[in-house]
Amino acid sequence: MENIFKQTLLISKSDREKLLNQKSFVVWLTGLSGSGKSTIANQLSILLHEKGKLSYILDGDNIRLGINKDLGFSDSDRKENIRRIAEISKLMNDAGLIVITAFISPFINEREESKKIIGEENFIEVFVDTPLDVCENRDPKGLYKKARAGQIKMFTGIDSPYEEPINPRIRVKTKSHSIDDCTHFIYDKLNLK
Repeated sequence: MENIFKQTLLISKSDREKLLNQKSFVVWLTGLSGSGKSTIANQLSILLHEKGKLSYILDGDNIRLGINKDLGFSDSDRKENIRRIAEISKLMNDAGLIVITAFISPFINEREESKKIIGEENFIEVFVDTPLDVCENRDPKGLYKKARAGQIKMFTGIDSPYEEPINPRIRVKTKSHSIDDCTHFIYDKLNLK
Protein backbone atom coordinates (compact mmCIF):
# COMPACT_ATOMS: atom_id res chain seq x y z
CA MET A 1 0.00 0.00 0.00
CA GLU A 2 1.28 3.38 -0.95
CA ASN A 3 2.32 5.78 1.83
CA ILE A 4 1.94 3.17 4.58
CA PHE A 5 5.07 2.03 6.37
CA LYS A 6 5.50 -0.61 9.07
CA GLN A 7 6.62 0.98 12.32
CA THR A 8 9.39 -0.54 14.43
CA LEU A 9 8.25 -0.99 18.02
CA LEU A 10 10.77 -0.56 20.81
CA ILE A 11 9.28 -3.20 23.09
CA SER A 12 9.29 -6.64 21.51
CA LYS A 13 7.11 -9.71 21.82
CA SER A 14 9.94 -11.30 23.77
CA ASP A 15 9.94 -8.35 26.21
CA ARG A 16 6.20 -8.77 26.77
CA GLU A 17 6.54 -12.54 27.20
CA LYS A 18 9.20 -11.95 29.87
CA LEU A 19 6.92 -9.48 31.65
CA LEU A 20 4.07 -12.01 31.63
CA ASN A 21 6.39 -14.95 32.37
CA GLN A 22 4.97 -17.02 29.53
CA LYS A 23 5.50 -18.02 25.92
CA SER A 24 2.74 -16.69 23.67
CA PHE A 25 1.11 -18.73 20.91
CA VAL A 26 -2.25 -19.35 19.26
CA VAL A 27 -4.31 -22.48 19.92
CA TRP A 28 -6.49 -22.73 16.79
CA LEU A 29 -9.47 -25.00 17.53
CA THR A 30 -11.25 -26.17 14.38
CA GLY A 31 -14.18 -28.53 13.93
CA LEU A 32 -17.85 -28.70 13.09
CA SER A 33 -20.52 -26.74 14.92
CA GLY A 34 -21.35 -28.69 18.07
CA SER A 35 -17.99 -30.48 18.18
CA GLY A 36 -17.05 -28.88 21.51
CA LYS A 37 -14.68 -26.09 20.40
CA SER A 38 -16.13 -23.32 22.57
CA THR A 39 -16.48 -25.57 25.61
CA ILE A 40 -12.89 -26.76 25.27
CA ALA A 41 -11.70 -23.18 24.73
CA ASN A 42 -13.37 -22.08 27.96
CA GLN A 43 -12.04 -25.04 29.94
CA LEU A 44 -8.53 -24.53 28.55
CA SER A 45 -8.69 -20.84 29.45
CA ILE A 46 -9.65 -21.75 33.03
CA LEU A 47 -6.83 -24.26 33.27
CA LEU A 48 -4.30 -21.75 31.92
CA HIS A 49 -5.58 -19.09 34.34
CA GLU A 50 -5.21 -21.51 37.26
CA LYS A 51 -1.60 -22.09 36.16
CA GLY A 52 -0.90 -18.33 36.08
CA LYS A 53 -0.98 -17.97 32.28
CA LEU A 54 -2.76 -15.04 30.63
CA SER A 55 -4.97 -16.10 27.74
CA TYR A 56 -7.86 -14.73 25.72
CA ILE A 57 -10.56 -16.56 23.75
CA LEU A 58 -11.64 -15.43 20.31
CA ASP A 59 -14.96 -17.22 19.74
CA GLY A 60 -16.82 -17.45 16.45
CA ASP A 61 -20.17 -16.09 17.60
CA ASN A 62 -18.62 -13.25 19.61
CA ILE A 63 -16.45 -12.12 16.69
CA ARG A 64 -19.44 -12.23 14.32
CA LEU A 65 -21.44 -10.09 16.75
CA GLY A 66 -18.69 -7.44 16.71
CA ILE A 67 -15.77 -6.86 14.38
CA ASN A 68 -17.09 -9.25 11.70
CA LYS A 69 -20.78 -8.40 11.89
CA ASP A 70 -20.57 -7.08 8.32
CA LEU A 71 -19.78 -10.56 6.97
CA GLY A 72 -22.20 -13.26 5.85
CA PHE A 73 -21.56 -16.95 5.25
CA SER A 74 -20.60 -17.09 1.58
CA ASP A 75 -17.24 -18.74 0.87
CA SER A 76 -15.62 -15.33 0.35
CA ASP A 77 -17.08 -13.93 3.60
CA ARG A 78 -15.94 -17.03 5.50
CA LYS A 79 -12.44 -16.54 4.11
CA GLU A 80 -12.42 -12.89 5.16
CA ASN A 81 -13.77 -13.84 8.60
CA ILE A 82 -10.86 -16.21 9.15
CA ARG A 83 -8.30 -13.75 7.72
CA ARG A 84 -9.41 -11.05 10.17
CA ILE A 85 -9.32 -13.53 13.06
CA ALA A 86 -5.78 -14.52 12.11
CA GLU A 87 -4.69 -10.86 12.03
CA ILE A 88 -6.28 -10.21 15.44
CA SER A 89 -4.68 -13.38 16.81
CA LYS A 90 -1.30 -12.26 15.50
CA LEU A 91 -1.60 -8.89 17.27
CA MET A 92 -2.72 -10.47 20.55
CA ASN A 93 0.05 -13.05 20.28
CA ASP A 94 2.57 -10.25 19.73
CA ALA A 95 1.21 -8.66 22.91
CA GLY A 96 2.37 -11.77 24.78
CA LEU A 97 -1.01 -13.45 25.20
CA ILE A 98 -1.92 -17.06 24.70
CA VAL A 99 -4.78 -16.84 22.21
CA ILE A 100 -7.40 -19.56 21.97
CA THR A 101 -9.60 -19.44 18.89
CA ALA A 102 -12.85 -21.40 18.53
CA PHE A 103 -13.98 -21.20 14.91
CA ILE A 104 -15.27 -23.79 12.50
CA SER A 105 -12.71 -22.44 9.99
CA PRO A 106 -13.89 -24.99 7.42
CA PHE A 107 -11.29 -24.58 4.67
CA ILE A 108 -7.75 -25.99 4.70
CA ASN A 109 -6.42 -23.06 2.65
CA GLU A 110 -7.71 -20.48 5.11
CA ARG A 111 -6.21 -22.34 8.06
CA GLU A 112 -2.89 -22.54 6.19
CA GLU A 113 -3.07 -18.80 5.43
CA SER A 114 -3.82 -18.16 9.10
CA LYS A 115 -0.74 -20.16 10.03
CA LYS A 116 1.34 -17.97 7.67
CA ILE A 117 -0.12 -14.75 9.12
CA ILE A 118 0.39 -15.83 12.74
CA GLY A 119 3.67 -17.64 12.11
CA GLU A 120 4.05 -21.41 12.00
CA GLU A 121 6.02 -21.44 15.25
CA ASN A 122 3.12 -19.69 17.04
CA PHE A 123 0.24 -21.65 15.47
CA ILE A 124 -1.06 -24.80 17.15
CA GLU A 125 -3.87 -26.33 15.12
CA VAL A 126 -6.22 -28.48 17.21
CA PHE A 127 -8.76 -30.57 15.34
CA VAL A 128 -11.83 -31.18 17.49
CA ASP A 129 -12.63 -34.34 15.57
CA THR A 130 -16.31 -35.09 16.10
CA PRO A 131 -18.47 -36.88 13.51
CA LEU A 132 -21.30 -34.94 11.88
CA ASP A 133 -23.98 -37.24 13.32
CA VAL A 134 -22.71 -36.64 16.87
CA CYS A 135 -22.60 -32.85 16.33
CA GLU A 136 -26.07 -32.96 14.82
CA ASN A 137 -27.44 -34.97 17.75
CA ARG A 138 -25.93 -32.48 20.20
CA ASP A 139 -27.11 -29.43 18.20
CA PRO A 140 -26.78 -27.08 21.22
CA LYS A 141 -27.95 -24.02 19.26
CA GLY A 142 -30.57 -25.76 17.11
CA LEU A 143 -28.63 -24.83 13.96
CA TYR A 144 -28.55 -28.26 12.32
CA LYS A 145 -32.31 -28.55 12.67
CA LYS A 146 -32.72 -25.16 10.99
CA ALA A 147 -30.21 -26.07 8.26
CA ARG A 148 -32.01 -29.36 7.54
CA ALA A 149 -35.29 -27.42 7.33
CA GLY A 150 -33.74 -25.02 4.79
CA GLN A 151 -33.86 -22.05 7.18
CA ILE A 152 -30.06 -21.66 7.19
CA LYS A 153 -28.20 -21.80 3.90
CA MET A 154 -24.49 -22.60 3.45
CA PHE A 155 -24.30 -24.41 6.80
CA THR A 156 -21.01 -26.22 7.29
CA GLY A 157 -21.42 -29.98 7.19
CA ILE A 158 -24.85 -29.81 5.54
CA ASP A 159 -24.70 -27.74 2.34
CA SER A 160 -21.24 -26.24 2.75
CA PRO A 161 -18.11 -28.39 3.11
CA TYR A 162 -15.82 -28.87 6.07
CA GLU A 163 -12.28 -29.82 5.08
CA GLU A 164 -10.66 -31.80 7.87
CA PRO A 165 -7.09 -30.88 8.80
CA ILE A 166 -4.56 -33.10 7.06
CA ASN A 167 -1.95 -33.07 9.80
CA PRO A 168 -3.12 -31.13 12.87
CA ARG A 169 -0.63 -30.63 15.67
CA ILE A 170 -3.23 -31.97 18.14
CA ARG A 171 -6.39 -34.04 17.58
CA VAL A 172 -9.07 -34.65 20.20
CA LYS A 173 -12.19 -36.78 19.85
CA THR A 174 -15.13 -35.54 21.91
CA LYS A 175 -17.27 -38.52 20.86
CA SER A 176 -15.13 -40.94 22.84
CA HIS A 177 -13.45 -38.64 25.41
CA SER A 178 -14.84 -36.13 27.89
CA ILE A 179 -14.32 -32.40 27.46
CA ASP A 180 -12.19 -32.48 30.60
CA ASP A 181 -9.98 -35.24 29.19
CA CYS A 182 -9.67 -33.43 25.83
CA THR A 183 -8.78 -30.16 27.55
CA HIS A 184 -6.09 -31.75 29.71
CA PHE A 185 -4.71 -33.61 26.70
CA ILE A 186 -4.36 -30.29 24.83
CA TYR A 187 -2.83 -28.59 27.86
CA ASP A 188 -0.28 -31.37 28.27
CA LYS A 189 0.66 -31.15 24.57
CA LEU A 190 1.35 -27.40 24.95
CA ASN A 191 4.41 -28.26 27.09
CA LEU A 192 4.12 -25.17 29.28
CA LYS A 193 6.68 -24.60 31.96
